[in-house]
Amino acid sequence: MPGGVLLLPGIVAFPITMALHFLDENLWFPPVTEALEDGLLALGGDLSTERLLLAYRSGIFPWFNEEDPPLWWSPDPRFVLFPGEIKISKSMKQILKSGKFQFTTNTAFQEVITHCKNTYRPGQGGTWITDEIVESYRTLHERGYVHSAEAWLDGQLVGGLYGVRLGNVFFGESMFSHKSNASKFAFLQLVALLHTNGVELIDCQVYTPHLESLGARMIARTDFIKMIDEFAV
Repeated sequence: MPGGVLLLPGIVAFPITMALHFLDENLWFPPVTEALEDGLLALGGDLSTERLLLAYRSGIFPWFNEEDPPLWWSPDPRFVLFPGEIKISKSMKQILKSGKFQFTTNTAFQEVITHCKNTYRPGQGGTWITDEIVESYRTLHERGYVHSAEAWLDGQLVGGLYGVRLGNVFFGESMFSHKSNASKFAFLQLVALLHTNGVELIDCQVYTPHLESLGARMIARTDFIKMIDEFAV
């Protein structure tokens, strides 16, 4: 596509300074070095298990509005967390020790992704977790690639998150919280579990102050890809 402005339904127009790749039914992705400045690499294709796994192994993830075709991203730099660098505040250490919440994994995946889809977030007009996303990640969960972590309070699910694990890399996708500190509790417990099980890297995708406060930081995309090649096997 020549230089100009790309208009996508439901997405703010942005200038095109290099080619934007359009995917078809063939299973492929362009090199991540061809992504636009904001990380957008390609649009189109599908959310099949094979394409999603290829995306994660290539340092790419899907993120798009409900009305739009699939959009595929590979930002540079990449926001990640090394499990050994996790930061836990004094107040959270007290919560972890208190036994207020109970922690489980993979016991309520459907509920977790549904809450992530439906939980209101200030500043967001809608959700990027479409019905198609739910179905695609449910299939990945059934095949052992997607995992959920849950926080319970008095028998009720009050927080959690889900993501993709490939080898010793965990790619975080979304989290929700219906009680203060519930999602943070689930995340911290999951990080500790993943660290114990040999996970070397947690992909947080894009910057958030919340995850930065827990120790996440930016690294160059080239370094991120090298780590995926080494650990996501």
